[in-house]
Amino acid sequence: MNLLLLGATGRVGRFILDYALTDGHTVTALVRSPDKLKDFASRYGTQLQIVQGDATNAEDIAQALKGGPTVVISALNTAGTTTLSVSIGLLIRLMQEQSIHRLITVGTAGILQSRTEPSLYRYESSDTRRRSTRAAEEHRRVYELLRVSALDWTIVCPTYLPDGGRTGVYRVEKDFLPEDGSQITTADTADFTYHQSKSCDFIRTRVGIAY
Repeated sequence: MNLLLLGATGRVGRFILDYALTDGHTVTALVRSPDKLKDFASRYGTQLQIVQGDATNAEDIAQALKGGPTVVISALNTAGTTTLSVSIGLLIRLMQEQSIHRLITVGTAGILQSRTEPSLYRYESSDTRRRSTRAAEEHRRVYELLRVSALDWTIVCPTYLPDGGRTGVYRVEKDFLPEDGSQITTADTADFTYHQSKSCDFIRTRVGIAY
């Protein structure tokens, strides 16, 4: 495959990058600081194309898409800004213009449906104890943008996300967090996210993931 990865230097993105390159795929990474990927660049050579730029800049995204990816994966985080929604809005437009259909993003369990109050998102209900809803609201904007787009999208929605290795053993559920799920490591979140690039099981839906 030929992948475009946003957020390749992040906690989940670095694992996605490693898995894709190890499997022999070509990856274009759009990053603000290429130096953060110098270890990958030295190890994988031309298999990894690094584009320096900003995921909220249309020209930079267009440049990264010139590699002709078949799948785009976004592992960007909110960082207390509107980066996610701005980036996704640009991706939707540019991908549709170039007839690139498959987009996978990493979201949050907060935008899954509540089990106790199914008409609400988890972040709006008693399912969550988080006081701040800023990040969840940004992820919700991403979901609402994708839902009305023509893309084949998937939003992977992890719960509490500690650092940790890959086990490959976890539970997933469409639109809901697996019952009693309390955490999932960055590496296992990346594992499931990466494997969606080769799967059609969760097209145009949110997927909760937890142990």
